[in-house]
Amino acid sequence: MAKPLQEYQRKRDFKATPEPSGKGRRQAADHALQFCIQKHDASHLHYDFRLELDGALKSWAVPKGPSLDPSVRRLAVHVEDHPLDYADFEGHIPEGHYGAGDVIVWDRGVWQPEGDPQAAYAKGKLRFRLQGEKLGGTWNLFRTRLEGKKEQWMLVKSEDDHARSEDDYSIVEDQPDSVVSDRTLAPRTRKTAKSTPARAKKASLPQTLQPQLATLVDAPPAGDWRYEVKFDGYRILARIDGQDVRLLTRNGHDWSARMPRLVDALRALSVDSAWLDGEVVVNGDDDVADFQALQNAFDRDDDHAIRYYLFDLPFLGGKDLRPVPLSQRRDALQQLLADDASDVLHYSGDFDQPLDSLLDSACRLGLEGLIGKRADSPYSGQRSRDWIKLKCTRRQEFVIVGYTDPKGSRTAFGALLLALHDADSGELRYAGRVGTGFSAATLKTLHAQLKPLHSAKPALAKPPSGAQAHGVHWLKPRLLAEVAYAQMTRDGIVRHAVFHGLRDDKPATAIDLEQPMPKPAAKRRKAEPEALGDLHLTHPDRVIDATTGVTKRQVLEYYAQVSEWLLPQLKDRPVALVRAPEGLSGELFFQKHAGQLHLPHVRTFDKAQAGQAAMVLNRVDSVLGAVQMNTLEFHTWNATTRDFDKPDRLVLDLDPDPALPWKAMVEATQLTLTLLEELGLKVFLKTSGGKGMHLVVPLTRRASWEQVKAFSHALVQHMADVFPERFSAVSGPKNRVGRIFIDYLRNAQGATTVSAYSLRARDGLAVSVPIWPEELAQLKGADQWTLVNLHERLADLDDPWAQMSMTRQSITARMRKQLGMDATA
Repeated sequence: MAKPLQEYQRKRDFKATPEPSGKGRRQAADHALQFCIQKHDASHLHYDFRLELDGALKSWAVPKGPSLDPSVRRLAVHVEDHPLDYADFEGHIPEGHYGAGDVIVWDRGVWQPEGDPQAAYAKGKLRFRLQGEKLGGTWNLFRTRLEGKKEQWMLVKSEDDHARSEDDYSIVEDQPDSVVSDRTLAPRTRKTAKSTPARAKKASLPQTLQPQLATLVDAPPAGDWRYEVKFDGYRILARIDGQDVRLLTRNGHDWSARMPRLVDALRALSVDSAWLDGEVVVNGDDDVADFQALQNAFDRDDDHAIRYYLFDLPFLGGKDLRPVPLSQRRDALQQLLADDASDVLHYSGDFDQPLDSLLDSACRLGLEGLIGKRADSPYSGQRSRDWIKLKCTRRQEFVIVGYTDPKGSRTAFGALLLALHDADSGELRYAGRVGTGFSAATLKTLHAQLKPLHSAKPALAKPPSGAQAHGVHWLKPRLLAEVAYAQMTRDGIVRHAVFHGLRDDKPATAIDLEQPMPKPAAKRRKAEPEALGDLHLTHPDRVIDATTGVTKRQVLEYYAQVSEWLLPQLKDRPVALVRAPEGLSGELFFQKHAGQLHLPHVRTFDKAQAGQAAMVLNRVDSVLGAVQMNTLEFHTWNATTRDFDKPDRLVLDLDPDPALPWKAMVEATQLTLTLLEELGLKVFLKTSGGKGMHLVVPLTRRASWEQVKAFSHALVQHMADVFPERFSAVSGPKNRVGRIFIDYLRNAQGATTVSAYSLRARDGLAVSVPIWPEELAQLKGADQWTLVNLHERLADLDDPWAQMSMTRQSITARMRKQLGMDATA
């Protein structure tokens, strides 16, 4: 008898395709049966409908996708079984391989068969309920007698509250995107001139638009990418609403009056409404963008040499194109510009040469570098790894904090003193000087701008002293200089710097060192211990997570970078560590006391002091010392050293059946939030970094551990009584099948919960992250942020937990009574 996955594995070369082989780990036995629907753009766009049964995913290809209309029968062609972990697969199957094309997870969740599912499947007549992110209610799959190479089944919706007429609503058209990522797919269609891409949605033209930003990387990722020239100019968004045309900087400043020729050219386009994205530049004699020449053009109020290179089209003709794949948006943009007769507007083309030769050519031509964009990516309006920067030279903005007197024949000034904001303290730190790249005209113009900014004292936390400070005129930190440099020393000082111009499209407060995001799987050459202050990092290149290639050094760098966010969460709280001496592939150790770790500046407490042996890590060197000892996770008590016997917070951990759709977790969190708020308690949220959510309730009037645990147990039992189909108050996988266990046991003395901003010791190295309640509905999952992408969130984040320490509340007799407890308990 053939094995269930034999045909699946026979058809695929797992050395070439990213699909799971099915030979890895299996999902835990105690979970609800999962289903998924994958949207698959192969030779024809179709939907793969998969139901878990007998340890595999029974699979049907549904050409037109599911319909909510009970009168509509959808053909479902039975195909080979797929492994359970295929339910999470998204990606590109390479050309020439079985099923070549792009795959996204269109829906997923759990299914509940009516009767015996094995008998019904064998009979060819399955009736079941779906609980997914998109689909719900009762459905039917039945085998037909239609002839074909494979079994022909039909997928039909039953009449219930989830049913809708196909004439009124098509769920596959209204909700085309992935439920686990920002990816989208659309049918491959031949476009006519000036047509909008398929799947674009009707929308009114917004007044403002946030531009999508690129992440600097030091190596290109794998996949289907489009590469364009990285222009040396100003990023400009154009808004067209009839004859009203505006040119806006990335910060929303209106520069329309500075570029009237661009406004006229855009107004002449045959389009009623649009948002366009691009870069304005002035080309030099070598036909390469010259930032200084652009700055000079603005200084002269002369826009005749300015050109607008357009590379994206987020809105067009009453349609929102942001969810549409980049490749289709650019096709539409190219069509829009096809009839443009001006010499002002230009389409920013991409290149199909091998990337290595393309980047080499760009650098030899004196270009700044390349911008890479994932071909199927949406326009997200934020910094994303869907757009990346590959730079030829090191180049970025610096804050100007002073200048020196000129020497010899130089006029106006000698050199500019540069600064960057420190990533940890936020203070300005000295970053060196730039004394070349100025023309005589630039020296004169720039000096006139510097003089009004004179300051009696430096804006630097640690200004240079001695000979380096001699003759320096200090300035208020208002102006930004675009500077290219060969390298930066370990002390953060630029070498061989060249001035390229002033920037006034960004605030000085936003400028810090732009670091390339390392390619996760890249190996480093050094294998010897590496010093970090007094800390010696052993085995820095040991791979911690084989799925990403993240090393021990990168874990240390992560905790160093987030220390300002993490340390307030650890402050004065007993902490437990999850250690992984051999990485995630080895054994994990949970350690609640310092033992023989010899961590720097650790505070220890014995049983007589804290009720059990405990340790407190209040300093960054203590945290990094723990990482040197192979720590991945930090877990904290609900009490501090102020009073070990009185918890200052209550934590509820919503722990779902892993097969449940994320929508079920969002709804469960909202229900629990509602109860706590009705009781009068302020709640703070964070992702668990795994599958669930954590609700944290700060307490000021201290109750005992027993009282807090009893109250949290009553909360959970109330939720389980009111919503027995959703919640369980009993721990253990068998008790949460198809439901969510609200873990109140975190509120016992000595129990711990993973700290906010801690990594999780699981594939992908996700992070437990505080969120605003308003963000909950937009989350894709509790593991949305990882070691690799958390910096993108923290860059511009207002702390969702900033008010926690100022929240004054306690468990009252009225609250206990509302939950049916003894008011004096």
